Amino acid sequence: MSKISKLFKGSSGSSSSSSSRSKHHRSKGGPSPQEAIHKLRETEEMLTKKQDYLEKRIEQELMIAKKNGTKNKRAALQALKRKKRLEQQLTQIDGTLSTIEFQREALENSHTNTEVLKNMGFAANAMKKVHENMDVDKIDDLLQDITEQQDVAQEISEAISRPFGETFDEDELLAELAELEQEELEENMKSMGGLPSVPSSKLPSARPSQRATMKKRAEEDDDMRMLASWAT
Repeated sequence: MSKISKLFKGSSGSSSSSSSRSKHHRSKGGPSPQEAIHKLRETEEMLTKKQDYLEKRIEQELMIAKKNGTKNKRAALQALKRKKRLEQQLTQIDGTLSTIEFQREALENSHTNTEVLKNMGFAANAMKKVHENMDVDKIDDLLQDITEQQDVAQEISEAISRPFGETFDEDELLAELAELEQEELEENMKSMGGLPSVPSSKLPSARPSQRATMKKRAEEDDDMRMLASWAT
């Protein structure tokens, strides 16, 4: 038996046994975690209301002391004394609230951890039941059979997809196709009369007036460059 099963052996029992234990536990006067947490929350609410009351009383006594500070010194001193006592009570309540809050949080965490462990125990027992009828050796054999059948299916697919009859070299077919395309191109060129011939006569040269204009522009450019060099 696993450690978790031993730890939560009582949790996996019948509902009647758990209810009898609960009644026996309550007969001793011990509250459940939920009841204790609820009581602590009620105490916190009560002390918080007491805090609000004391803070208002402290403000009232302070107002009385300020009001009678110069008129009635005795009344002012009595108000300050009451204010001090109220402040002491407020400080004590602050400490009590901190202790109760710490105790409630610890109890809540403990209760949560107990419930988590209990549920983990239930899950472990359920998983154990699921695995009772499973044999690791049988699973290995089943996986091996599945792998073998997949290999057989792959071989069958390759055999079915393999082409029948004669096989041809694809490179040779591509070369033959290129030759056919070249022959068709040459026939089209012949039907169009071939490529246009290059003219034998020379192109007409520029007219004299154009040559003079170009020469004049070149001279002006030289003059401008010379002036620029003198300026620098």
